[in-house]
Amino acid sequence: MELDPDRCYDAFTTHDARFDGRVFVGVSSTGIYCRPVCRVRTPRRTVCSFYVSAAAAEAAGFRPCLRCRPELAPGLSAMDASATLAHAAAGLIDAHLADDLSVTSLAGKVGITDRHLRRLFREQFGVAPADYLRTRRLLLAKRLLTDTALPVTEVAAAAGFGSLRALESAFQRNYRMVPSALRGKVRQMAGDGLHFTLAYRPPFDFARLIDFLAGRTILGVEQVAEGEYRRTVRLDGHRGWLRVRPGKTALVVTLSPSLSAVVPAVLAGVRRLFDLDADPLAVLQALGPLAEARPGLRLPGAFDGIEMAVRAVLGQQITVKAARTLAGRFAAAFGEPIETPWAELNTCFPSAERIADLSISQIAERGVISRRAEVIIALAAAVAEARLMLSPGAPVQETIAQLQALPGIGPWTAHYIAMRALAWPDAYPDGDYGVRAALGMCSTREARLQAEAWRPWRAYAVMHLWASLGEAEETPS
Repeated sequence: MELDPDRCYDAFTTHDARFDGRVFVGVSSTGIYCRPVCRVRTPRRTVCSFYVSAAAAEAAGFRPCLRCRPELAPGLSAMDASATLAHAAAGLIDAHLADDLSVTSLAGKVGITDRHLRRLFREQFGVAPADYLRTRRLLLAKRLLTDTALPVTEVAAAAGFGSLRALESAFQRNYRMVPSALRGKVRQMAGDGLHFTLAYRPPFDFARLIDFLAGRTILGVEQVAEGEYRRTVRLDGHRGWLRVRPGKTALVVTLSPSLSAVVPAVLAGVRRLFDLDADPLAVLQALGPLAEARPGLRLPGAFDGIEMAVRAVLGQQITVKAARTLAGRFAAAFGEPIETPWAELNTCFPSAERIADLSISQIAERGVISRRAEVIIALAAAVAEARLMLSPGAPVQETIAQLQALPGIGPWTAHYIAMRALAWPDAYPDGDYGVRAALGMCSTREARLQAEAWRPWRAYAVMHLWASLGEAEETPS
């Protein structure tokens, strides 16, 4: 991505929030890089250079500003095929910072070659994948040190450094400081939970988004109450809870201390669920009058891919309310009990491995017809055996084909899963009753043709069509 230096400097001098997360400003006189919204005294144009990512700024030798904190900048949404692949790989990195990642494994997950991934990363982020990974680990460690009371050894492990010594060495080499220098005088207590802010680009219609989620919460697993979203979490052997509430241009997220080892993956799940990397202005431009009444509408994602996919299968050709009831029964029967601060949240949704081991009769006893029980088991087995990936990093068309190859999953279900679990902005379940009703009860073919003008944001168009009817019924024809 090429940047116009003059335009970038204008954005920096005016603190233009539209450029936040898209441009980072390196100041050679201080060796520091900032976000465009930083309120420090504006440096001269001659000492400023501009970068498409924090990783590119750090690769050029700059250290992050302690005032505007580049690690808090909003993320980016992809707008074309090449960008989609690069951002999918970047999303996998962000969700698995503590893992032993390689370019080969990343490329394999998004369905391209190592060489192609390196080229796309260079085009999108200005650095190689390894440089991006290093910066993301450093910035996460910086964030945990600044915002939490976690022991430095736990910070090192959560950010993927493996040891305290490795963390100290990286900080000294890249930031010219010791990690403990970021510890403030007042730090949150671990017993109170771990608190984070996740930025987004306004407008953001939080109320409408949690209203959508509220009608689809799985009893015992999720809850919307007192204007906030809550859920249980089961991730890589760790269990806990989280809560999300609105803040000023950011969501405020609290995690149970038991999730400290998997903070990157949990925060990545929240970003997916609330579609925090969306560019609402780009969507508005593409959808035009359809989106004008609801410019802050987001595309609800999925915190857990298998959970969302099972919920989608349970919801085939029945109402949203009936699907919610079935999903609650399913979770209560096969999930894991957990204690949380809220009595109503007491269950972790079962893992793909647990679901794959169930029999058709066990699921059918909970009011699920046998054919759908068979689909759920086959779906879970494909995920458990790593034959199917239900997250934004998955190759979209291949995943949709894999889903439709499973007995009982048709185009509507496959596209609905792609729309939410894969966060694919161009998914379009055109046989959906609500979509056709909003378009004047046209045929499925007419609905498909009408949607061509909304590419590559057809999934957002679906959300707007459902919203125009009131409560979305998301029922296929």
